[in-house]
Amino acid sequence: MEKPDIHRNNEVDEGAESARRIAEEAEFGSRRLSGIPRYIIPCIAGAWSLFQLSLPEVLILDSVYVRAIHLAFAITLVYLSYPAFKKREFKGIFSFLSVKNRIHIIDYILAALAAYAALYLALNYAELAHRQGAPILEDIVVGVVLVVLLLEAARRSLGPFLVIVACLFIFYSFFGPYMPAVIAFKGVSFSRFMSQMTISTEGIYGIPLDVSAMIVFLFVLFGSMLDKAGGGRFFIDLAFSLLGRFKGGPAKAAVLASGMTGLVSGSSIANTVTTGTFTIPLMKSVGYPDYKAGAVEVAASTNGQLMPPIMGAAAFIIAEYCNVSYFEVVKAAFIPAIISYIALIYITHLEASKLGLKGLSKDQIPRFFKTLVGGLHFLIPLFYLIYELMILRHTPQLAAYRAIEVLAVLLVLQNLIRAYIAKESLWGAFKLSLRQLWEALVAGGRNMMGIGVAVSTAGIIVGVVAMGLGGLIVEVIDTIAGGNLVFLLIITAIASLILGMGLPTTANYIVMASLTVPVIIQLGEDYGLVIPVIAAHLFCFFFGILADDTPPVGLAAYAASAIAKSPPIRTGIQGFTYDIRTALLPFMFVFNTDLLLIGITSLWHVVTIFITGVLAMFAFSALTQNFFIARNRIYEAILLAGVTLILFRPYVFMDWLHFGTKFTWYVIGAALFGFIYLIQWPRARALAKTQA
Repeated sequence: MEKPDIHRNNEVDEGAESARRIAEEAEFGSRRLSGIPRYIIPCIAGAWSLFQLSLPEVLILDSVYVRAIHLAFAITLVYLSYPAFKKREFKGIFSFLSVKNRIHIIDYILAALAAYAALYLALNYAELAHRQGAPILEDIVVGVVLVVLLLEAARRSLGPFLVIVACLFIFYSFFGPYMPAVIAFKGVSFSRFMSQMTISTEGIYGIPLDVSAMIVFLFVLFGSMLDKAGGGRFFIDLAFSLLGRFKGGPAKAAVLASGMTGLVSGSSIANTVTTGTFTIPLMKSVGYPDYKAGAVEVAASTNGQLMPPIMGAAAFIIAEYCNVSYFEVVKAAFIPAIISYIALIYITHLEASKLGLKGLSKDQIPRFFKTLVGGLHFLIPLFYLIYELMILRHTPQLAAYRAIEVLAVLLVLQNLIRAYIAKESLWGAFKLSLRQLWEALVAGGRNMMGIGVAVSTAGIIVGVVAMGLGGLIVEVIDTIAGGNLVFLLIITAIASLILGMGLPTTANYIVMASLTVPVIIQLGEDYGLVIPVIAAHLFCFFFGILADDTPPVGLAAYAASAIAKSPPIRTGIQGFTYDIRTALLPFMFVFNTDLLLIGITSLWHVVTIFITGVLAMFAFSALTQNFFIARNRIYEAILLAGVTLILFRPYVFMDWLHFGTKFTWYVIGAALFGFIYLIQWPRARALAKTQA
């Protein structure tokens, strides 16, 4: 009996290692260096983290200087971390294009040129301010170098899709006058284009890069430090101690663990590898098919980007675009995020019921109170971060910085106390703490290089739209949608999903928000529907997060399938079916802004919205999974669709039937849900006997 166990363990280890490689290549680069060069990238990444940590209270720099330095670090790291081609192998004089075991001299040169071009705005800021809009030849040459090298850095680190989209907008900005009349654009001169893109704050150095530099970096660093301290493992153990013994317990625990990890991680791929290495084998052990085990982890990790406070780095950009406080964004996103996660736990329950699965045994899960007490200190920096943001109302930048200070002290004390209890060397524990802190600084910098390049490249698209293309886009999209708001939302959703095949979440959101938010708001006004700006932005963001499990490109699905030993496409498609519930929520909160707590002050009202939202998502999940407590019949599926619509949009029925209040229809929807349960009960009992 030993050999199969050893073989299975080896398979799990190989799968986990393969998943880690996928995650590292996606976020850290594909080069594997040795000798002195292997220290170059960590030193630059660590220096970047130290620079960012100095901004809140030590260094006082103008925002433009910070953006330029931030981009210089990001673009330098990309050229040193990624070869020109990751999969193709070149021989002879072209071998430098794919070399992975060293950094070629050409990549050093490109990195230096890119860094200088990125810093050009900061190095010549005073002179450039005087000739704004009238660049000299040197400004244009350096600008061209920056645009070209930025696009190449984006291609290396993010793939070709974002670069293709950016190039289409660049092409359109010059050749717009020659387009068909319907989409004709007045166009811009080369001088004006380069001026706006490279020596102003309305292009590459725009709001997205500012938010990345001033806020997002520190939150990503906070997450990296918490993971190095052991917080990620604590969240996993705590989730299993709570839910592991329930029906399909490992899947439920995987969702909860990914949700808690998502509190501090803005990366769905990292989330998948961190939690999936442990959760996917356990899901398979209780009977989940390999592709469904991987899909549960993909859906859970992808939705981690919905969870405040980080929200995939987009929460802060949304706040800037909407001109509202960060607290308002978190408040608006909170109930949809929680409802989405509860619904995913419910989906895992439905899957377990269909398959007749059980949970883990008592000896397979950690004890709850022992786990909680043993990791209670990991909650201190989290609660302190929330206290800084919500109670003291400090800026996100300052709040994250102070939470990092608390976490750094906590990490050192944790190691010293453990060493003292184990009667080990305190000096050794202190050196371990310093090493973990340095590793966290390096991981923070390497995690951010992709985000920095992505938001800068997306800034090109935003800049083109700002040059006058925006009004034309509103008119064209409105024409395509035929003035129908629902059709417009569907177009936006489909476009986000298509872009999501090649764009990271944050870049996807920036592009779609720039193109479609003005149209959504304008069409809403035309139909007498006041759509809050934040609702339109969250609509784009929610569909943007599906980027990491949208087949055929979703990297999170590839990482999960490596661990699960399942087909990646099938895993991604299954994960996407689980995430259909996430796709429903944006449509609902655009038409029912109560879900975003806009204008809601009563606690009772908040509780009512939450309960009805959860019931509606349960009904929709049962509908999409074709199973409630038994296999759905056609008329039951129709009733479940009715429950979903009644609970999410009671106003529709009030207007149609001129009957009742919102609360009346809530009661009707809940009663109908209960009725479906009763009519399925006899079949559910028969199914339980069969499974037994």
